[in-house]
Amino acid sequence: MAPADLAQAISQEVRYLRRYARALTGSQRAGDNYAAATLETILIDPSLVQPDDIRVGLFRTFHGLWQSSGQPIEIQPENAREMNAQAFLRRLTPNSREALLLHAIEDMNYDQIARIMEISPQEAEELVAIARRELSDRLTSNVMIIEDESIIAMDLKSIVQAMGHEVTGIARTHKAAVDLAHRKRPDVILSDIQLADGSSGLDAVSQLLNDLGDIPVVFITAFPERLLTGERPEPTYLLQKPYSEEQVASALSQAIFFSSREGMAAA
Repeated sequence: MAPADLAQAISQEVRYLRRYARALTGSQRAGDNYAAATLETILIDPSLVQPDDIRVGLFRTFHGLWQSSGQPIEIQPENAREMNAQAFLRRLTPNSREALLLHAIEDMNYDQIARIMEISPQEAEELVAIARRELSDRLTSNVMIIEDESIIAMDLKSIVQAMGHEVTGIARTHKAAVDLAHRKRPDVILSDIQLADGSSGLDAVSQLLNDLGDIPVVFITAFPERLLTGERPEPTYLLQKPYSEEQVASALSQAIFFSSREGMAAA
C-alpha cells in the first residue's frame, strides 16, 4: 500500500481510536493526547501498522503506549475527582476495562482484542467478564433519556433500569428536555441527536450543561462520523445506532464512574 493510501486508511480509523481513548480515560483531553501520541509513534515507525490489519495495528500501538510508563503524554489530573478515578482504576484487574471497551464499544471480537493486547482469545474473553463484574454494582444514578422514537426510548429505559439506575424521564424535544432536567437534575444524560420537532439533542444538552453544570452525556446517533471529525469539541461517550444492550451499559457505566463524586470517595 502506498504511503498516501495507508495514511488515508489510518485516518478513517482514528475517529474511533479517539472515541475509545476518551471512554478509557474519561477525559477528552487525555484521550486525544493518547491518540495523538499513537499517530506520532506510527509516523516514526510505519511498520507498526500493516495494510491488511490497519485497525488492529492502530489500537495495538495505542495499547503499547497506554501500558508503558514514562511516555511524554500529558495526562495530569485536573481535579480531585480525576485523581481519585485514576487511583481506583489502578486497582482494577489490568487490561480488563480496556478489553471490555474494545469489545462493547468498538465491537471487536476476542481474536482482535487478543492481537491488540498480545494475549490469547480465551484470556481476552476472561478479561471482558472480569471487567463486567468489577464495574457492576458500583453506583445507582438518576438517568435522563432524550430520544424522540418511542420504541428506542423504552428500550433505553429498560436497559438503564435493568442496571439498577433510576430513569428521571424521557424527553422528545429540546424544550421537554430542559423542563425535565430542571424538575429533577440527572446524574447522567442519554441523548439522541435529532429530535421530534426538528430540534437538536446537541443544543438541548448544551443548554442543560450551561444551566446545571457538568453532567456526563452519552450520545447515541445513527451517524457518529458527523461528530468525530476532529474539527470541533466532540463527545467523550458516543454510541452508534443500532446499538446493543452491552454497548449502552458499558458506556453508561464509564460515564457514571468518572462523574460520580460519591463513587470517587468510596473508591
